[in-house]
Amino acid sequence: MKLAIIPARGGSKRIPGKNIRDFCGKPMIAWSIEKALSSGLFDQVIVSTDDPAIAEIAGNFGAQIPFLRPRELADDHAGTTEVIAHAVKWAIDEGWKISAACCIYATAPFIRTEDLKKGLDLLESGDWDYAFTVTEFESSIFRAFGRLPEGGLEMFFPEYFDSRSQDLPVALHDAGQFYWGRPEAWLKELRIFDRRSTPVLIPRWRVQDIDTPDDWTRAEWMFRQIGA
Repeated sequence: MKLAIIPARGGSKRIPGKNIRDFCGKPMIAWSIEKALSSGLFDQVIVSTDDPAIAEIAGNFGAQIPFLRPRELADDHAGTTEVIAHAVKWAIDEGWKISAACCIYATAPFIRTEDLKKGLDLLESGDWDYAFTVTEFESSIFRAFGRLPEGGLEMFFPEYFDSRSQDLPVALHDAGQFYWGRPEAWLKELRIFDRRSTPVLIPRWRVQDIDTPDDWTRAEWMFRQIGA
Protein backbone atom coordinates (compact mmCIF):
# COMPACT_ATOMS: atom_id res chain seq x y z
CA MET A 1 0.00 0.00 0.00
CA LYS A 2 0.96 3.61 -0.53
CA LEU A 3 0.80 5.90 2.51
CA ALA A 4 0.67 9.71 2.59
CA ILE A 5 1.83 11.33 5.82
CA ILE A 6 1.26 15.04 6.39
CA PRO A 7 3.28 16.35 9.36
CA ALA A 8 1.62 19.35 11.00
CA ARG A 9 2.63 20.33 14.48
CA GLY A 10 1.07 23.16 16.45
CA GLY A 11 2.97 26.07 17.93
CA SER A 12 4.38 27.79 14.85
CA LYS A 13 6.10 30.95 16.04
CA ARG A 14 6.86 32.98 12.90
CA ILE A 15 3.36 32.49 11.46
CA PRO A 16 1.08 31.56 14.37
CA GLY A 17 -1.30 28.71 13.51
CA LYS A 18 0.01 28.58 9.95
CA ASN A 19 -1.02 24.97 9.27
CA ILE A 20 -4.71 25.81 9.76
CA ARG A 21 -4.70 29.52 8.96
CA ASP A 22 -6.95 30.51 6.06
CA PHE A 23 -5.09 30.42 2.76
CA CYS A 24 -7.11 31.54 -0.24
CA GLY A 25 -10.37 30.30 1.23
CA LYS A 26 -9.34 27.09 3.03
CA PRO A 27 -7.17 26.12 5.99
CA MET A 28 -3.64 25.77 4.65
CA ILE A 29 -3.44 22.05 5.42
CA ALA A 30 -6.64 21.40 3.47
CA TRP A 31 -4.87 21.97 0.14
CA SER A 32 -2.36 19.20 0.88
CA ILE A 33 -5.02 16.80 2.18
CA GLU A 34 -7.31 17.30 -0.79
CA LYS A 35 -4.49 16.89 -3.30
CA ALA A 36 -3.35 13.66 -1.66
CA LEU A 37 -6.89 12.28 -1.63
CA SER A 38 -7.77 13.33 -5.17
CA SER A 39 -4.50 12.04 -6.65
CA GLY A 40 -5.66 8.42 -6.41
CA LEU A 41 -2.13 7.39 -5.47
CA PHE A 42 -2.66 6.65 -1.79
CA ASP A 43 -4.45 3.92 0.14
CA GLN A 44 -4.31 5.99 3.33
CA VAL A 45 -3.78 9.70 4.03
CA ILE A 46 -2.87 10.46 7.63
CA VAL A 47 -1.88 13.60 9.49
CA SER A 48 0.78 13.46 12.19
CA THR A 49 0.08 16.24 14.67
CA ASP A 50 0.31 17.04 18.35
CA ASP A 51 -2.47 19.64 18.16
CA PRO A 52 -6.17 18.67 18.67
CA ALA A 53 -7.30 21.75 16.68
CA ILE A 54 -5.22 20.66 13.67
CA ALA A 55 -6.49 17.11 14.09
CA GLU A 56 -10.12 18.25 14.02
CA ILE A 57 -9.72 20.38 10.90
CA ALA A 58 -7.67 17.72 9.12
CA GLY A 59 -10.36 15.16 9.87
CA ASN A 60 -13.03 17.48 8.51
CA PHE A 61 -11.20 17.49 5.17
CA GLY A 62 -10.94 13.72 4.96
CA ALA A 63 -7.57 12.84 6.50
CA GLN A 64 -7.11 10.15 9.13
CA ILE A 65 -5.61 11.11 12.49
CA PRO A 66 -4.93 7.75 14.11
CA PHE A 67 -2.64 9.10 16.84
CA LEU A 68 -1.42 12.33 18.38
CA ARG A 69 2.30 12.84 17.89
CA PRO A 70 4.46 12.37 21.02
CA ARG A 71 5.63 15.54 22.74
CA GLU A 72 9.30 14.79 22.01
CA LEU A 73 8.53 14.89 18.27
CA ALA A 74 6.60 18.16 18.44
CA ASP A 75 9.21 20.75 19.44
CA ASP A 76 11.33 23.08 17.32
CA HIS A 77 14.14 20.54 17.10
CA ALA A 78 12.17 17.56 15.78
CA GLY A 79 13.21 16.78 12.21
CA THR A 80 10.92 15.73 9.39
CA THR A 81 12.67 12.38 8.92
CA GLU A 82 12.17 11.24 12.51
CA VAL A 83 8.53 12.40 12.47
CA ILE A 84 7.81 10.37 9.33
CA ALA A 85 9.76 7.41 10.75
CA HIS A 86 7.46 7.47 13.78
CA ALA A 87 4.35 7.41 11.58
CA VAL A 88 5.73 4.64 9.34
CA LYS A 89 6.59 2.52 12.38
CA TRP A 90 3.10 3.05 13.78
CA ALA A 91 1.55 1.92 10.48
CA ILE A 92 3.75 -1.18 10.23
CA ASP A 93 2.98 -2.08 13.85
CA GLU A 94 -0.70 -1.87 12.90
CA GLY A 95 -0.10 -4.46 10.20
CA TRP A 96 -0.18 -2.14 7.18
CA LYS A 97 1.87 -3.54 4.30
CA ILE A 98 3.58 -0.39 3.07
CA SER A 99 5.55 -0.32 -0.17
CA ALA A 100 6.11 3.46 -0.21
CA ALA A 101 5.39 6.37 2.11
CA CYS A 102 5.16 9.99 1.00
CA CYS A 103 5.70 12.93 3.29
CA ILE A 104 3.59 15.85 2.05
CA TYR A 105 4.13 19.16 3.78
CA ALA A 106 1.07 20.86 5.24
CA THR A 107 2.23 24.11 3.65
CA ALA A 108 2.40 22.89 0.04
CA PRO A 109 -0.52 24.54 -1.80
CA PHE A 110 1.31 24.34 -5.15
CA ILE A 111 1.65 20.56 -5.12
CA ARG A 112 0.39 18.83 -8.28
CA THR A 113 -0.84 15.31 -8.94
CA GLU A 114 1.43 14.85 -11.94
CA ASP A 115 4.46 15.64 -9.79
CA LEU A 116 3.37 13.17 -7.10
CA LYS A 117 2.92 10.48 -9.74
CA LYS A 118 6.27 11.25 -11.32
CA GLY A 119 7.91 11.00 -7.90
CA LEU A 120 6.41 7.57 -7.29
CA ASP A 121 7.40 6.39 -10.77
CA LEU A 122 10.96 7.59 -10.20
CA LEU A 123 11.17 5.94 -6.79
CA GLU A 124 10.07 2.64 -8.29
CA SER A 125 12.29 2.98 -11.37
CA GLY A 126 15.46 1.95 -9.60
CA ASP A 127 17.18 1.26 -6.30
CA TRP A 128 16.31 4.66 -4.83
CA ASP A 129 15.64 5.50 -1.19
CA TYR A 130 13.76 8.75 -1.89
CA ALA A 131 12.29 10.88 -4.67
CA PHE A 132 11.43 14.49 -3.94
CA THR A 133 10.74 17.87 -5.56
CA VAL A 134 13.63 20.18 -6.40
CA THR A 135 14.07 23.32 -8.44
CA GLU A 136 16.99 25.35 -9.77
CA PHE A 137 18.41 28.26 -7.82
CA GLU A 138 17.28 31.52 -9.35
CA SER A 139 20.87 32.74 -9.51
CA SER A 140 24.03 30.66 -9.57
CA ILE A 141 25.32 29.81 -6.11
CA PHE A 142 28.86 29.86 -7.52
CA ARG A 143 28.64 33.63 -7.96
CA ALA A 144 27.38 34.18 -4.41
CA PHE A 145 29.16 36.32 -1.86
CA GLY A 146 28.88 37.09 1.83
CA ARG A 147 29.25 40.21 3.90
CA LEU A 148 32.36 40.45 6.05
CA PRO A 149 32.25 41.67 9.69
CA GLU A 150 34.00 44.93 8.72
CA GLY A 151 31.33 45.63 6.08
CA GLY A 152 33.02 44.47 2.88
CA LEU A 153 32.15 41.53 0.63
CA GLU A 154 33.85 38.26 -0.25
CA MET A 155 32.89 35.63 -2.82
CA PHE A 156 32.30 32.14 -1.51
CA PHE A 157 33.82 30.73 -4.71
CA PRO A 158 36.27 33.39 -5.96
CA GLU A 159 37.66 30.95 -8.54
CA TYR A 160 34.44 31.48 -10.54
CA PHE A 161 34.63 35.28 -10.71
CA ASP A 162 35.53 35.31 -14.41
CA SER A 163 33.23 32.41 -15.37
CA ARG A 164 30.14 33.02 -17.48
CA SER A 165 26.92 32.08 -15.73
CA GLN A 166 26.01 29.64 -18.51
CA ASP A 167 29.30 27.80 -17.93
CA LEU A 168 28.67 27.22 -14.21
CA PRO A 169 27.21 23.98 -12.81
CA VAL A 170 23.44 23.95 -12.29
CA ALA A 171 22.61 23.93 -8.57
CA LEU A 172 19.33 22.63 -7.19
CA HIS A 173 17.50 23.13 -3.92
CA ASP A 174 14.66 21.42 -2.08
CA ALA A 175 11.26 22.67 -3.27
CA GLY A 176 9.65 21.75 0.06
CA GLN A 177 6.56 19.97 -1.29
CA PHE A 178 6.79 16.18 -0.93
CA TYR A 179 9.22 13.32 -0.32
CA TRP A 180 8.47 9.79 -1.49
CA GLY A 181 10.48 7.21 0.40
CA ARG A 182 10.77 3.50 0.91
CA PRO A 183 9.62 2.40 4.38
CA GLU A 184 13.05 1.07 5.31
CA ALA A 185 14.67 4.39 4.36
CA TRP A 186 12.31 6.30 6.64
CA LEU A 187 12.72 3.81 9.48
CA LYS A 188 16.51 4.03 9.28
CA GLU A 189 16.18 7.84 9.04
CA LEU A 190 18.48 7.90 6.05
CA ARG A 191 19.53 11.30 4.78
CA ILE A 192 17.24 12.62 2.04
CA PHE A 193 19.76 14.90 0.34
CA ASP A 194 22.06 12.13 -0.77
CA ARG A 195 23.17 10.01 -3.73
CA ARG A 196 20.36 7.49 -3.30
CA SER A 197 17.68 10.14 -3.80
CA THR A 198 16.36 11.11 -7.21
CA PRO A 199 14.89 14.53 -8.07
CA VAL A 200 11.49 15.56 -9.37
CA LEU A 201 12.39 18.82 -11.12
CA ILE A 202 9.70 21.50 -11.06
CA PRO A 203 9.85 25.10 -12.34
CA ARG A 204 10.84 27.93 -10.02
CA TRP A 205 7.52 29.72 -10.54
CA ARG A 206 5.74 26.88 -8.70
CA VAL A 207 7.98 26.99 -5.63
CA GLN A 208 7.58 29.18 -2.56
CA ASP A 209 8.72 28.54 1.00
CA ILE A 210 6.16 29.72 3.54
CA ASP A 211 8.14 30.49 6.68
CA THR A 212 7.51 34.21 7.25
CA PRO A 213 4.57 36.64 6.87
CA ASP A 214 6.21 37.99 3.70
CA ASP A 215 6.40 34.43 2.31
CA TRP A 216 2.70 33.96 3.08
CA THR A 217 1.73 37.14 1.25
CA ARG A 218 3.79 36.18 -1.79
CA ALA A 219 2.38 32.63 -1.79
CA GLU A 220 -1.22 33.90 -1.75
CA TRP A 221 -0.47 36.25 -4.64
CA MET A 222 1.11 33.38 -6.59
CA PHE A 223 -1.77 31.03 -5.84
CA ARG A 224 -4.34 33.51 -7.10
CA GLN A 225 -2.40 33.81 -10.34
CA ILE A 226 -1.58 30.18 -11.08
CA GLY A 227 -3.83 28.10 -8.81
CA ALA A 228 -2.95 24.72 -7.42
